[in-house]
Amino acid sequence: MLTTVQDCGRHGWQHVGVVPSGAMDCGSLQLANALVGNSLDLAGLEITLRGPTLLFQCDTLLALAGAQFGARLTVGGHELPCPLNRPVLLHAGDRLSIDQPRHGFRAYLAIAGGIDVAPTLGSRCTYLAAAMGGIEGRALKKGDPLPLAGDAHDLAHARFDQLAGDPTTAAAQLHSVRWSVAPRSLPRDEPTVVRCVDGRHRHFFTPEALAAFEAGSYRISAQSNRMGYRMLGARLERAQPGDILSEPTALGTVQVPADGLPIVLMADHQTTGGYAKIAEVATADIGRLAQLRPGQEVRFVRCTLADARALAQAEHQALQVAMQAIRLKYNAPTAGH
Repeated sequence: MLTTVQDCGRHGWQHVGVVPSGAMDCGSLQLANALVGNSLDLAGLEITLRGPTLLFQCDTLLALAGAQFGARLTVGGHELPCPLNRPVLLHAGDRLSIDQPRHGFRAYLAIAGGIDVAPTLGSRCTYLAAAMGGIEGRALKKGDPLPLAGDAHDLAHARFDQLAGDPTTAAAQLHSVRWSVAPRSLPRDEPTVVRCVDGRHRHFFTPEALAAFEAGSYRISAQSNRMGYRMLGARLERAQPGDILSEPTALGTVQVPADGLPIVLMADHQTTGGYAKIAEVATADIGRLAQLRPGQEVRFVRCTLADARALAQAEHQALQVAMQAIRLKYNAPTAGH
């Protein structure tokens, strides 16, 4: 439905109007990269709601992380379920078919060596609105060739050989490992709690609007996309009428346009905006928000800037622990050697 090449963003260009873009759930892309032994900044595929069918023309080590999609492999004429959140070695001629998610909204496919499209302004990520990066600046379509690293075949076997243990399925068709990593960003409850700090224009809103924003829940609109999540729920009235001057926006800015319904800015957000900012979503909750689909509910909970910093530090530390555990798997001697 919407599959694009993404890395963790095109940073350092907002002053000239180029948005960071990148993966909506960067932590899940980084986990997928770690699972195949990549550096965390390599490009992979972001898969939204329904995935593609991919035919591999060389031996490849891959990992699928993030949302829990139904995924099937066609290996040597046999159809097998594709394990999630772990490295899987495929051979030339194998196929991967990705269906719909059972939990979550976006999955990330990493391949040893990365997706080797040409970088634009230092990043390979796709920015759809400007037709920039990735595959001709657009979503993937039928028949697209995806360029891999020139040594993808050798990397696949060298890295798989490093892993501790080399079990296969009972049918001796699937090459993977016994262990997996736990998804980090999948929402656990609904409404999903999204923590946010006060926005610059909080004082523009009536006490009733502030109470409604923090006490009620909002449903994600079907008109949401990578640029922003539109929210359906209580309309927020302004105590002070009129627009504000355009000023910088950020990932997670919660703007309130004239209709009173909040919009949370996401990865492809504009660099500036003239709507009042009622809140800013804590960085630690962006990935979980990105895993919600239209129709699901969120509840905005107020926190301090110190709280948001502590949450970000805790999330970073937890991700580093997961990465270290994966690195240890690659450094461990292969069984029998």
